[in-house]
Amino acid sequence: MFSKILIANRGEIAIRIIRACKEMGIETVAVFSEADKSAMHVALADESICIGSAEASKSYLDAERIVSAALATKVQAIHPGYGFLSESSRLAALCEKNQIAFIGPKSQVLSKVGDKDKARQVMSAAGIKVIPGTGILADEKEALDAAEKIGYPVMLKARAGREGKGLRVVNEPADIEISFQMASREAQDAFGDGAMYMEKCIVPARHIEVQLIIDELGHTVCLGERDSSVQRNYQKLLDEAPSPGCSEAVRLELYELAQKAAKAADYIGVGSVEFLVDTDENIFFMEINLGLQAEHGVSEQVTSIDIVKWQIRIAAGVALDFTQDDIVLRGCSIQCRINATATGKVAFLHLPGGPEVRFDSALWNGYEMPSYYDMLLGKLMVHAATREEAIRKMHAALCELVIDGVKKNIDEHIGLVSDSKFQSGAYHVDFIARKVSSINAHETKSVKRLEG
Repeated sequence: MFSKILIANRGEIAIRIIRACKEMGIETVAVFSEADKSAMHVALADESICIGSAEASKSYLDAERIVSAALATKVQAIHPGYGFLSESSRLAALCEKNQIAFIGPKSQVLSKVGDKDKARQVMSAAGIKVIPGTGILADEKEALDAAEKIGYPVMLKARAGREGKGLRVVNEPADIEISFQMASREAQDAFGDGAMYMEKCIVPARHIEVQLIIDELGHTVCLGERDSSVQRNYQKLLDEAPSPGCSEAVRLELYELAQKAAKAADYIGVGSVEFLVDTDENIFFMEINLGLQAEHGVSEQVTSIDIVKWQIRIAAGVALDFTQDDIVLRGCSIQCRINATATGKVAFLHLPGGPEVRFDSALWNGYEMPSYYDMLLGKLMVHAATREEAIRKMHAALCELVIDGVKKNIDEHIGLVSDSKFQSGAYHVDFIARKVSSINAHETKSVKRLEG
């Protein structure tokens, strides 16, 4: 087992990893930018080292700086968390070159399926159904021709995109050119890669991901599925496990396909496989999420498996000490991503409590949000014996959560879990878009009545 790990991330996920390491008796090194010198993850780690200025490209996204910090502090391994460099084949290769363990997939696996276009090819070759689409598009004209063949609506997607960046839905030919240019430019700015491909836009559908854990001996365990269909602009807002919309037959097929996908990718470690499931229960592969995911906590709550600890153990060569037969899914877990809608300073903070209520966050009273990074304030999770009870518990926890001084989306989440469509479990990826459209239509009618 490792005795010292550097955490190449910030915020709540860095703190989550630090806490796991403390319980495992592992020393930690935090990296931080100049904007994060007073951040909580820096205070909680055993050591810390500044790796650059506030801009992510000059600190958290600089693989060479991360490895230099690891060498300077004499760590045995680097944990990238999620986001930033967690899917970087370059960082993984640099770790291998310098004999530092990378707590994530091998560099060749990252190269193989971290590229979403390549991943589609690998899965197709393995006999796994992918969403109808194209390879990398040369330009807007090729995109226009491809859309005519696929049929509208289509999705333009960046090869390197994630969290909704580099993605545009196009409903008609007139919008192809500008959508292609905007999505490509956004991906280039965010990931240094503006290459685009296209997929058929399948709506309505559910966004389901299957959590896997695989050791170096090839032992594979499925930790159930998560439903991530509640999204705004293709960024996940609410996740729950298990999915309320999956029949048992679909659930078992998802598990089988996820394991088949991992085998095709030669995957080792912790990861999840994302699928779209349409209303006819057709299942389409979307992508492999490499390493730890922001929504891993809901899988932990329904399985009682500490995914972060096992990710570290597997990277150290430890074999799983449980099998699929040991996994029993308990009750329901729901996670709400509490995001800021503008930067600000936390004037007062009160966190909800009670059995099986969890808030992963890096906030503290007086904390001032940097403007350089994502707007995530924390991840509120609850677990209960039934979905109905979990929804009520989440509603209560949201009402109890107070983050004064920062504009945030708590009220939006209260509205989501109170919505009859969500409570029924019969929602899809267009749930929020339809909800917003309905509200706008109602407001328009009200204005017309007033004007009349």
